[in-house]
Amino acid sequence: MSETDVNTPDVIVIGGGTGGYSTALRAASLGLRVVLAERDLIGGTCLHRGCIPSKAMLHAAELVDGIAEARERWGVKATVDSLDWPALVATRDTIVARNHQGVAGHLRTAGVRVVQGTARLTGPRTVHIEGAGEVTARRGIVLATGSRPRLLPGLSADGRRVVTSDDALFAAGLPASVLVLGGGAIGVEYASFHRSMGAEVTLVEAAGRLLPLEDEDVGRHLARGLKKRGIAVRTGSALTGTELLPDGIRATVRTPKGEELVIEAERLLVAVGRVPVTDGLDLAAAGLAADERGFVAPADWSRLETAVQGIHVVGDLLPPPSLGLAHASFAEGLLVAETLAGLPSRAVDYAAVPRVTYSSPQTASVGLTEAEARARGLDITVNTMPLAATAKGMVHGQGGMVKVIAAADGADGEATGAVLGVHLVGPHVSEMIAESQLIVGWDAEPADVARHIHAHPTLSEAVGETFLTLAGRGLHQH
Repeated sequence: MSETDVNTPDVIVIGGGTGGYSTALRAASLGLRVVLAERDLIGGTCLHRGCIPSKAMLHAAELVDGIAEARERWGVKATVDSLDWPALVATRDTIVARNHQGVAGHLRTAGVRVVQGTARLTGPRTVHIEGAGEVTARRGIVLATGSRPRLLPGLSADGRRVVTSDDALFAAGLPASVLVLGGGAIGVEYASFHRSMGAEVTLVEAAGRLLPLEDEDVGRHLARGLKKRGIAVRTGSALTGTELLPDGIRATVRTPKGEELVIEAERLLVAVGRVPVTDGLDLAAAGLAADERGFVAPADWSRLETAVQGIHVVGDLLPPPSLGLAHASFAEGLLVAETLAGLPSRAVDYAAVPRVTYSSPQTASVGLTEAEARARGLDITVNTMPLAATAKGMVHGQGGMVKVIAAADGADGEATGAVLGVHLVGPHVSEMIAESQLIVGWDAEPADVARHIHAHPTLSEAVGETFLTLAGRGLHQH
């Protein structure tokens, strides 16, 4: 890209996280000249502070759990002599660095001009980028500035006693006790990790169940699995006060019965959601404004274009139904890039985007929950199957379930309509959800799925058996 092209590219992308770099790469592959501004590191929160480092650490936790299971359940006399924390951290950081180098390399190869610096809007087609000056987009601007952890009023993170998901894995060493505030996916994953590493863990969620946006049965089975591992799960409970101690925190928690519990822990991990990052972006200069929650809503969801023509939004800046998930941001980036290139592109189907929690046990879902389907007045039929009903489920010994929601047809409630939702809890279900994503996304019916044979013995045959039952062909009726 010439110096002239740098100042007048086709597309300016602000933010180099998953949504931003996927937009830039796809736009460049379609022949558009792209400038990407990132004030921190290419890859964003997902790569450097979220998805990738946390999953690396959760894999290490899985290895530790496996050794305990080998000894206690399978008679393999193995023990964990010690944990080399610096070595674990070094492996995690190597994985992150390799991914960072890979993304940066792809951008270079694609011809995307990456400018390290803060960017702010100066008009509907212009952006001022630190170190590059005023840049004008010929076709459009893409806002992909991401999000940051939300903190409660009066509570600040010090990176040691009070931490957020952005810094929890980067605090020095492992605490002996942790109070996790928030029972969404992030809070559950961090509670699971710290328990695997030997900490005493209390998980507090204000809603009546864990993963409150997921199917009720998912939250119930997950809570059962976490309690079985020794995690104290307190749902319907609220944090009412905190006191910093020299080596930890003292928190007061109100239970559903109105009791006040005092919990002391070395670390308080706050995981109560994330808020969009728009500070310094100067939305008003381009004729835009964030809503009361900080989101920048599109006027046209099929193009993810705002009320200002040519300015598009991807990733965590988008309000629901966008999910704030990296893989959803990736799809949004492709959509916007193709739109800017003048190509027809299908809107993101958020109902068919899978949702995964990488705890032990894991959860994975796609489509409607049972409550959502009933709230819409849909006539449905529901079938569940415990993973322990399969041989492979017995081998893993973690419990769990498969739950399928399908449209019903006929007085007898036989499921002949489209599959509306699939919900899984158990070991490795993050690797099992892709099949269900296709089933929901393609409006398949149970009879369509029942024709396909699932390998035996696998966990996935529980999915197959559930669909066989819905199609009236099951050998193990539930």
